[in-house]
Amino acid sequence: MKNSYSLQEMLIMIAGVSFLGFCLENIWLLLRKGYVDNRNMYLPYLLGYGLALTGFYLILGIPEEGGYLRYFILSFAAVSAGEIVMGETVEHVCGFYYWDYTGLPLHITRYTSVPTSAGFAAIITLFMGNCFTPMMELIAVLPHTESGFAGGTLLLVLTADLVHSFAVMYHSHALNERWRITVFERKQTAARAA
Repeated sequence: MKNSYSLQEMLIMIAGVSFLGFCLENIWLLLRKGYVDNRNMYLPYLLGYGLALTGFYLILGIPEEGGYLRYFILSFAAVSAGEIVMGETVEHVCGFYYWDYTGLPLHITRYTSVPTSAGFAAIITLFMGNCFTPMMELIAVLPHTESGFAGGTLLLVLTADLVHSFAVMYHSHALNERWRITVFERKQTAARAA
């Protein structure tokens, strides 16, 4: 197993995980609300996921045999804190609620809850323990010059997308929803409809 990776390899991983984050959020949205959307970005990437998992790797490495519970607990704490900071920052700067978990059981604030933090922590722990190294080994076989150019270009484009999307939300004081595909209608309970 390789213990460290080149910058080129990490850039490709950031882009790949950013795309997986976009897919993960849309799966959650589909199951919870019955639709998928652009997740406030123009491109199908959520850069925060790629940067966060890279940060996890640089700080915590990957979960070792017997260390999955520790990794899960640290991931739970980081996700909870990260969601609160991100949500509160967007609310303060842009003037709207970025998301709202108050309808979920065991919500800690509007921006985090025990079930969502536990779910993300489990996904992070399982991904880092089972998928990160095999994906990095696949990326490592790519030619360094081409992968470095592709990774650098993707990071630049994803950063520009993130900055532009947040600028739009800052000026409009609203989500940057560009498209939505309703897959099925969620039935509201009588209590929620009232």
